[in-house]
This record gives sequence, structure tokens and C-alpha cells, in this order.
Amino acid sequence: MEFLIAGCAAVSAGFFTNPLEVIKTRMQLQGELQKRGTHVVHYKNILHAAVQIVKHDGVVALQAGLVPALWVQFIMNCSRLGGYQLADSHNLIRDKHGNIRFERSVLAAGLSGVFGHYCSNPMHLVRTHKQSMAAKSIAVGFQHKEQSMVQALREILNLYGIKGLWRGGIAIFPRAFIASSSQLVSFSYTKQWLNEIEYFQKKKILTSFVASFIGGIAISVLTTPFDLVLIRLYNQGLGKDGKGILYNGYFDCVIKVYKQEGALAFFKGIGPMYFRLGPHSVLTLMFWDFFKAGYEKVIQL
Repeated sequence: MEFLIAGCAAVSAGFFTNPLEVIKTRMQLQGELQKRGTHVVHYKNILHAAVQIVKHDGVVALQAGLVPALWVQFIMNCSRLGGYQLADSHNLIRDKHGNIRFERSVLAAGLSGVFGHYCSNPMHLVRTHKQSMAAKSIAVGFQHKEQSMVQALREILNLYGIKGLWRGGIAIFPRAFIASSSQLVSFSYTKQWLNEIEYFQKKKILTSFVASFIGGIAISVLTTPFDLVLIRLYNQGLGKDGKGILYNGYFDCVIKVYKQEGALAFFKGIGPMYFRLGPHSVLTLMFWDFFKAGYEKVIQL
């Protein structure tokens, strides 16, 4: 039940935050392997990007890739949040006094996040393809053919086999580990600290809100560089041999981005990254706490 509750919480949040994921993806692909000041800037900031997308692609485009995005949230967080909760329920991340152990918490959150991301990778890949698709006048990155999620998965499978569905290689692991551990550990520690303050002890919703807000800041700042590399690897076109047109792998991508775009390029899209992951963290973790509390009441009846 821990896994189902976690998946439903993430799906509930994903519907509201997907437009910001679309904007983030477009901004991360903008100016790919081009020096600053040498390319057209289609998306200047979050608001400008939203206006451009609606103007050229229509308002529905802000929810591009919604179906695979919700599957990503469900599959990934069933493992990530569910696994972390399971570890906590079995006293694997706390000491004998009930206090969170940092190293155990990081390990539980990171490994459950890596497993969840790995399982959801095919959906994550298709989501990126669909979110990057745009009208020619504002297109960035490689443009994949418009098709349904099922058609996209079938085409990737037919052309590149099972391996093609797990494109992204080792880029999956650092991104997933850092994202999951930074969010859940900061969330858990903040909740533990707040619960020791008398003012917050009877205010569970406020406690969840503040803790998830801190978790959103942590995941946004620490994850953005890893997320950019992963998005670039997901979205690049492939040759007939199934190899990437722009990047040969994780470290090749890192080196090329640094040389061509500079160190700051790794933080492209950090604005929408936070405004997506901040609210998403708040909504997901609050829904998670709310659903867990509801389930506990049901089983006590």
C-alpha cells in the first residue's frame, strides 16, 4: 500500500506542474552546443516562454507529454517514496531513539530513486521528446515526430530494441540519486526539526508545507546540472547505428556543453526547474502525507 499511496500522490501533483516541465525542457535545449550570444533566444524567462508556447503552439502545448509524464510520476514515485516509506516503517533509517540517521536516509532515498527512475526511463524518454516538440519558429533541440505515447514506444523498440528504451545511460543514476536523496532527506530532517517546536506540533499541514518547500529548494539547486545532461542525452537524434548524433555518452556531453556553452549552461532552466520542482515537491509530499494519514485512519476503523 505504501507504493500505491506514493504513486497516487505524485500523479496528483504532476498534473499541475507539467506545464513548468515543458518550459524547463525547452529552455534546457535552447542554444544547444552554441556559445552565448550566438543563437536566437526564443525563451527569455518563464513567463516569456509560456507566452511564446501559447502563441505558436496553442495553450494545449503547455500540457505536452502529460500522459507519459504522469506515468513517470507514478512508476518512479511508487518506488522512490514507497521504498523510502517502507525503509522508515521498518526502522532502517533511524537510530534507537527514533532520530533520522543521515547516511541511512541518503542511501535509502537515493537507491529507491535510482530504481524508480530506471523503471520509468522509457516514459521519461518519450515525455522529453513530446515536450521538446514545437512550431518551427520557436523549435529548440532535435525535433521528434509527433505521435502517441504507445506509437513512440513501439517505434523506439522496433528501431533500437529494448536498449533504446533505456537511452540515457549512466546519466540516469547521478540525476536520480541526487534528486531523490536531496529532496527526501531535507524533507525528513525539516519535519523532524519542526515537530520538536511546540507551534508546529498540532499543525500537520503547515509542517508538511514548510518541509516540502525546503525539499523543493534542495532538489532544484542540486539537480539542475544533472538534469540538463540527461535531457540533452534523451532528446538528441540518433544515427542508423543507434548512436547519438551530438553526444557519445555522459562525459562527452558534459565536456561538450562546458566547452561550447560555458559552466553556466549547466544551470539553464534553473528558474522553471525550481518553479516546477518547488510546487511539485510541495504538492507531492503534502499529498503523500495526506494520503498516508487517510490510510492510517481507515485501517484503524
